[in-house]
Amino acid sequence: MEKNYEELFIFNRMAQGDKDAFRFFFEKYYAELCTMINFYIQNPEISEEIAQDIYVHFWEKRKNIEISTSVKSYLLKASKNKGLNYLRNERTKLNIHEKLGKVAENNFDEISEDSIDAGWLQDVITRSIDSLPPKCREIFIMAKEKELSYKEIAEQLGISVKTVENQMGKALKNLREILRPYYNEIFVFFFVLLFNLSKV
Repeated sequence: MEKNYEELFIFNRMAQGDKDAFRFFFEKYYAELCTMINFYIQNPEISEEIAQDIYVHFWEKRKNIEISTSVKSYLLKASKNKGLNYLRNERTKLNIHEKLGKVAENNFDEISEDSIDAGWLQDVITRSIDSLPPKCREIFIMAKEKELSYKEIAEQLGISVKTVENQMGKALKNLREILRPYYNEIFVFFFVLLFNLSKV
């Protein structure tokens, strides 16, 4: 593929911190990225979120990115990969549902330690977190694994505390949707305690 020297020139400006150059690529290709991602995942809202995540990475890693032909090719390839990764995560989520469903078929009091040991439960929770939308997952991990406050997360990501709160709420809702159909409220209660989801 022939190199697009005009784009490469604008990209070099962006790599040096030119926000107008970044805005050029955002305005030129954002809609096309959303369309490509949605072609794979068939979810316009999540497609937009994934596209935004791609652009965040594009800006944050601008000094380390190497463009071999054109910025468009780079962004579209990233979109395809992100879309396919999302589908893989969705399949993982379905596998979690199937595992939990098999356990839930039995009486809760009769579940053996082997069927729901700590390692298995941790694996279920980890896979559930991996299946979250990109921005949700990033904020959730920053809060729960890195133990950052909502204020610290907001400052690092350049967003409002309210946005962090909304994303954490969305993360908790999604995780509950995965787990709640199979366990009673007591399980969900201990899940919430495990991750200390009231942290601000």
